[in-house]
Amino acid sequence: MDEMTKPYIPDDLPVAKDLESKAILKKALEANKALAELKGMARSIPNQAILINALALQEAKDSSEIENIVTTHDELYRAMVSSSNVSNAAKEVQRYREALYKGFALIGEHKLLLKRHIVEIQSILEENDAGIRTQIGTALRNERTGEVVYMPPQDHETIQNLMNNLEQYINDPMLDEYDPLVKMAIIHYQFESIHPFYDGNGRTGRIINILYLILNDLLELPVLYLSSYIIRTKADYYRLLNTVRTENAWEEWILYLLEGIKQTSLESVHLIEGITSLISQTKHELREKLPKLYSKDLLELLFRYPYTKIGFLVDELGVTRKTAGLYLRAIEEAEILESVKMGRDVYFVNRRLFELLQMGVNR
Repeated sequence: MDEMTKPYIPDDLPVAKDLESKAILKKALEANKALAELKGMARSIPNQAILINALALQEAKDSSEIENIVTTHDELYRAMVSSSNVSNAAKEVQRYREALYKGFALIGEHKLLLKRHIVEIQSILEENDAGIRTQIGTALRNERTGEVVYMPPQDHETIQNLMNNLEQYINDPMLDEYDPLVKMAIIHYQFESIHPFYDGNGRTGRIINILYLILNDLLELPVLYLSSYIIRTKADYYRLLNTVRTENAWEEWILYLLEGIKQTSLESVHLIEGITSLISQTKHELREKLPKLYSKDLLELLFRYPYTKIGFLVDELGVTRKTAGLYLRAIEEAEILESVKMGRDVYFVNRRLFELLQMGVNR
């Protein structure tokens, strides 16, 4: 049996090695500064549902794309307002978003991220209750050749013990004194090495990243879409995970993830600035062209999703369907929205928001 086909058993945490090199301390400072800027910028959006919907969906799409679940932004946004003709890929991405929201709610309620919470998040992603692996045979293979590239722990008791240890490490800040961003890199490595589920480990691990930042008050909302960075650097991501296992090469892995936090924080700041500017511009246009129609609630509704529909105005503004239809047609005539027919229904696209979100993740 060669090394690749032997189960790898990661050591318990905390790591028995000094990880605070000068390079890591410097990069952690840069990443923390960028993340603090993102946290502050996220507060500037008056209705934070706008931001959560926009950025959580981007993260869901990108995280799923890493697992080769590929769909378009247009399809996803349409799926948010219509349940008909939704592809399996779009449903997978929607489940990721649902799982992320569930995790966000759980840590908000419990102020902890427990093993049972992680199992619940994964069950939403995969739509099953298989839970932590009990059968041997799980291995990661090269998609092209079928060759085994990594074999995680196989024994159920070993996996459970490792997950118990990880739970303790996530929730007990006294186990070591590392910067929380360094700890996030350690936690991500450990979870992906344990690979506790039959499916959905990558996406669950990326949700844990976001939740850990919120748990440590580095973010208030799930708005850091780190998956876009992993997509751009996918080969490095898998290579560096593996070199920690084979060479105990922690520094390069931690530097890699800290750089990802820094880059994606700054990209998110740029995107939020764009959304804020567009909200202000649209507010001015509505007040100038449709002063009798303008309201703060209506403005926010136009930015809640890139696509909206008559029913949203009926539910949120308490107007009749006829009035809602007149509102949306008037806004379309003002060239703020653009109507699109899907089956029997008509939807209204905030085209500028749609394009801004597309540009934001394709920078």
